[in-house]
Amino acid sequence: MADRVYLFDTTLRDGAQTEGVGFTLHDKQAIAQDLDRLGIDYIEGGWPGANPTDDAFFTRPPALKKARLTAFGMTRRPGRSLANDPTLAAVLGSGARAFCLFGKTWDFQVDVALGCTLEENLSLIADSVKAAAQKGEALFDAEHFFDGYKANPSYALSCLKAAKEAGAKWLVLCDTNGGTLPDAIERITAEIVKELPGAPLGIHTHNDAECGVANSLAAVRAGARMVQGTLNGLGERCGNANLISIIPTLKLKMGFDVGLDDAGLAGITRLSRDFDGRLNRSPNRHAAYVGESAFAHKGGVHAAAVGKNPLCYEHIDPARVGNRRMLVVSGQSGRANVLARLRDLGLETDAENSALSGLVELLKQREFEGYAYDGAEASFELLARRHLGKVPRFFEVESYAVTDERRHNAGGQLATLSEARVKIRVGADMFHTVSEGNGPVNAIDKATRKALEPAYPALSRMHLTDYRVRILHAGDASGAMPRVWIESALRDDPATHWATVGVSTNIIDASFDALGDSYGYFLLREGVKAA
Repeated sequence: MADRVYLFDTTLRDGAQTEGVGFTLHDKQAIAQDLDRLGIDYIEGGWPGANPTDDAFFTRPPALKKARLTAFGMTRRPGRSLANDPTLAAVLGSGARAFCLFGKTWDFQVDVALGCTLEENLSLIADSVKAAAQKGEALFDAEHFFDGYKANPSYALSCLKAAKEAGAKWLVLCDTNGGTLPDAIERITAEIVKELPGAPLGIHTHNDAECGVANSLAAVRAGARMVQGTLNGLGERCGNANLISIIPTLKLKMGFDVGLDDAGLAGITRLSRDFDGRLNRSPNRHAAYVGESAFAHKGGVHAAAVGKNPLCYEHIDPARVGNRRMLVVSGQSGRANVLARLRDLGLETDAENSALSGLVELLKQREFEGYAYDGAEASFELLARRHLGKVPRFFEVESYAVTDERRHNAGGQLATLSEARVKIRVGADMFHTVSEGNGPVNAIDKATRKALEPAYPALSRMHLTDYRVRILHAGDASGAMPRVWIESALRDDPATHWATVGVSTNIIDASFDALGDSYGYFLLREGVKAA
């Protein structure tokens, strides 16, 4: 039977320290339930007493089926007794089932940060862990352990022994500053395994040297059996170890039992993308295992080989983590990429079909003109369907105009307002609409929706989430050609998103083309009938 490695998620506490991230009570409750459904063993809910949100979370915790709700806190403060330390009392009185207390294990930190003797620090650790063990399950986070062990091995080890003797179920070795490299992590963890035989060890790493995941795996190789981390590597500074990539690596590559069955593992891609949606940020296309490009093949040689056997260029079956293979189409693609992509879209065509040859040439010509379809799959699908005569005509743009006016607003300040006038034919009806916006794209979007939503009310479910412009041939200065890339998503399902592209010497034209493709793609994927 495979060795068990326990998963400890600290997204709601350590992850919440990320710049620009602020979880509401509802966010914390929903994320905790998502983690519980995935199969996480411990969910660190926050630091009771640190802020009102964490207090409310522990007062009204979500119902968890598997995970053990854990409260985070520090050992008692120097010069205070257990009975006279309100910070520790708030943690132990939180009602949590487990308590993860951090304490100093680096003599330098004890001297500078705590300002007490090394012996007193051992008492802080022992007293606090003992009190936590009487309330529930005690975990000791050995803060700065690897730096401390390198500086003073005997003292760092004495801190672990004090926690173990006081009743800590887990001793978690922390690379708090994130600067230790994998070889040192593995060597030191192996030494601790020998020094404390049978002691359950965990690992908590940060990503300051881009080694968070590698360090966690190195510690597991050396004998650690708990891994702490966060969703998508969220965390202070450069982030924490990324559980989203650690979990499949432990299970699929290293053969450990992580408490997730195959169905649970297949939900990890969806979890990762939903989490990014909750943070209102675009998922990392190139994230290991779960990124949209993690199993994307652009080169014609690669695509042809994958068509014969995916093992040629894929390290795992993407379905095992809930992801999918993607054959990218571009001017660098061969016929195999285009043919495979058409088959994925349900557009069956023979490899020698003249329509396929025409599409390949059209694709290369369009990319020569500045289009890029390897990041705009929705625009490619529409291009292919139009070329093959298999896309409805949902609407037809007769004309549009955009004007910008700089004027005093209600507060007496100068502000620029855009106005768009759009004439669009939908079926037999012609619509002429006008809207103002905070910019030309926003104004066009609003005016176009006025014309389209009466016929296609489903459009209210989608919205623009990203807008980017790249200048092609920058040497042409102000006469350079812009490429506009637009990402859209469902309002009720942010993880469902798509990208479209437009190119023109006029940035408004390029934007309108990308925007029109976004509407058309949405209506097509929703199965809406043309008016």
